[in-house]
Amino acid sequence: MILLTIAVFIAVLGLLVFVHELGHFIMAKRAGMRVDEFGFGFPPRLFSIRKGGTTYSINAIPLGGFVKILGEDGSEISDPQSFANKSHWQRFSVLVAGVTMNVILAWVLMSIGMGVGLPTVLDENDQLPRSAIVRNSSVGVLETAPQSPAALAGLKAGDVIVEIGGEAISSIQEAQAVTRSHAGTPTVYTIRRGSATFDANITPRVNPPEGEGSLGIALGEIALVSYPWYEVVWRGLLYTVNLLLYTLSAFWSLIVGVFQGADVGAALSGPVGIAVLTRDVTRLGFIYLLQFTALLSINLAIINIIPFPALDGGRILFLAIEKIRGKKMNPKAEVWANTVGFMFLLLLMVGVTVHDFDKFNIIGRVRNLF
Repeated sequence: MILLTIAVFIAVLGLLVFVHELGHFIMAKRAGMRVDEFGFGFPPRLFSIRKGGTTYSINAIPLGGFVKILGEDGSEISDPQSFANKSHWQRFSVLVAGVTMNVILAWVLMSIGMGVGLPTVLDENDQLPRSAIVRNSSVGVLETAPQSPAALAGLKAGDVIVEIGGEAISSIQEAQAVTRSHAGTPTVYTIRRGSATFDANITPRVNPPEGEGSLGIALGEIALVSYPWYEVVWRGLLYTVNLLLYTLSAFWSLIVGVFQGADVGAALSGPVGIAVLTRDVTRLGFIYLLQFTALLSINLAIINIIPFPALDGGRILFLAIEKIRGKKMNPKAEVWANTVGFMFLLLLMVGVTVHDFDKFNIIGRVRNLF
């Protein structure tokens, strides 16, 4: 499972960054800029070909890609093919293209999901469109409370309860009733996670904490919901827009929480956290991985559009300042600002990674391997 997780993690992260850089590359070419290199992965270089004035390279570290555009650091203003010598609109189109491509990728993935069938929590108060096709309805775990009997037994969000004490479960009410009848008694819960099924020995609590229930889980009716082929593109777009708005709201709440002194560490994750989540969704199945990749793509788009130095949004901010002032930015000042911004982001990533090691008990898990 470890090797599969690593392979999937590299593939997902590589796809997200590659698509982002592909957006920059396409728009730079369309704007008549000289692109010196478009690389998949990061050096050392393994293989390359040169065509149309651009070196296309395959590199050893398969975690994304990069684009080298002449004059993107503000130099080479005299060259007509330089990034720095192009109009504000052309430079803006190149800078925003990466973010746009990540949103488009999420749209494509969600459109595929709409045709295959996305895991959906069915609420009796919500009415699905008449064209919706619902199948494989089951009783699923939506979340688990920390240190609850379910959490200690290894249950996770996305798991499906198949049987309790040998009794087949077909509804939430049935799961709750059977669980209450076994309160205080060790009981075998048959759980399906993706394509795998396992038994978990759980003792439902007689007097659970308020708001948690006997097991400490939130249950929901989960089903695969799909749509006819002629609806999948616009329904995928609608889903992507909703996902984008929801993620923006979550980011805004996170920023507000920082200024209000709230502890937002639990809501932040870096590469280690993403790798752990990749393992979890890979176990659940392809369609969950599809949704997860779309969510990551939206997150990457939003992070990159933040007006902070070293990010695409920061460079767009400098471009706006240049437009308002009516004269070029000082190349050295822009390079300095981007360098400082990059160092800050690097330190932030290191801090989040250290936090992830503690949050996900990575050291303990590595020890258990041996």
